[in-house]
Amino acid sequence: MACLVLGWITFTNSMFANLNHHHVILLAGGSGTRLWPLSRQLTPKQLLAFDGEHSLLQMTAHRLLAEISPERLHTVTHMSHKFEVLKQLQVLHSKLADGVLAEPEARNTLPAIAWAVAKIARMDPEAIVSVFSSDQAVRDEEAFRIAWRQAVQSVNQFNVVLFGIVPTRPATGYGYIEAAASAESVRPVKRFVEKPDLAMAQKWLKQGGFYWNGGMFVFRASKFLELLKTHQPEAAAVVTQLVEASSQTVDAATYAKLPKISIDYGLLEKISNVGVVPADIGWTDLGSWQAIYDYRAKDAEGNVCQGDVISLENKNSLLWSEGRTLAAFGLKELAVLQTADATLVCPLDRAEDLKKIVTTLQTHAPTLLDAHLTVSRPWGSYTVLEDAPQHKVKRICVQPGCKLSLQSHAHRKEHWVVLKGEALVQINETEHLLKSGQAIDICVGDKHRLSNPGAAVVEIIEIQTGTYFGEDDIVRYEDQYGRSSKQ
Repeated sequence: MACLVLGWITFTNSMFANLNHHHVILLAGGSGTRLWPLSRQLTPKQLLAFDGEHSLLQMTAHRLLAEISPERLHTVTHMSHKFEVLKQLQVLHSKLADGVLAEPEARNTLPAIAWAVAKIARMDPEAIVSVFSSDQAVRDEEAFRIAWRQAVQSVNQFNVVLFGIVPTRPATGYGYIEAAASAESVRPVKRFVEKPDLAMAQKWLKQGGFYWNGGMFVFRASKFLELLKTHQPEAAAVVTQLVEASSQTVDAATYAKLPKISIDYGLLEKISNVGVVPADIGWTDLGSWQAIYDYRAKDAEGNVCQGDVISLENKNSLLWSEGRTLAAFGLKELAVLQTADATLVCPLDRAEDLKKIVTTLQTHAPTLLDAHLTVSRPWGSYTVLEDAPQHKVKRICVQPGCKLSLQSHAHRKEHWVVLKGEALVQINETEHLLKSGQAIDICVGDKHRLSNPGAAVVEIIEIQTGTYFGEDDIVRYEDQYGRSSKQ
């Protein structure tokens, strides 16, 4: 088996090593702003590193790769996140890129899972499939592996086996699973329960037998598709059509026929003979800054400090900076999050109410919900340095051997100045090799492309002038990454 690039990941011998038909679906398609200002539409929480080093996606993949080979890990994401997902997974193992499926549009969890299951079943009719989310954290990985093995061992006894997270508090933000009394490690599910009020959550916690629904489960692919055909026949027909198509890319029009529905409402709550394995694994969905604070280690004063932070006489606070220095003095039980373009300050115990700020931003500053000033691209990245009504300035970094698409713009012209490296610039039919300090102009309508033929990163300053500077003012003629004008 190939070795992984990172030393912090190793393959272990387990019961899964000889289970040739075991596959895993890793869901990495969520987007949102629950952890704004770090989380944005283009950089949802699964792509962020809350431990300061590895993203949640990488940490989850690492946890799964300890039990399963990389060619059996199938990651479902959205097209807008595809290249960042590929980049992060390839750091772990090159074979993980082969298993990435990119949805042309988000249709909730049932379509994403059904599409992946249909693909797996086509390759391996005897497949056993486990489904996990990429945006959750697990503290006790050994307990997680034990629960996983118990679920897999019971897959022939139940139609689906769920992980029931053992509750640690009377949480009102999760759906619950009530299990039947049983001495077995996997118990029959009596019912699914919607998010309770506080009094009911306290009662269930004291009573026992109720578990948080963490959205993790195991089943046989053939049984899943049989249940899908019975309870969601339209979805079953569409995913069959998708996997039978000869094209290497999913047809967007066909995918749009899938119903927008979660796996819970669309299937799991409709079927019988469902099992649940109680899982006391130190699970958290990291759904708020309070949850991030609880998850991270604290200093002697109870603070969590991340990034370039100067902290004096602060207590029980979350102080987080991305890039710039954050100086905080005399704070108590506050969350202070700073990025290059936004700062959030709020009481830590009200961090779950962040949706109020997000709603306001949707009206007054929607771009702050979409992306950071630095945006990752398959060829490198760009950083917006200035954005004004009459001009926009970017710093563009192109990795060695990479190139942008051959493109044109209808509403802007561009002036490029090379800061580092040697840039190969194509304008219409002519190529120009520019060195540091040299510049060139691209007129409205010119077909142009920036490439890096060298071994060092190329860095340029791009000055846009015109009437419109949106990323959708791009017509692509050639693109080695298969992107359209909207990607």
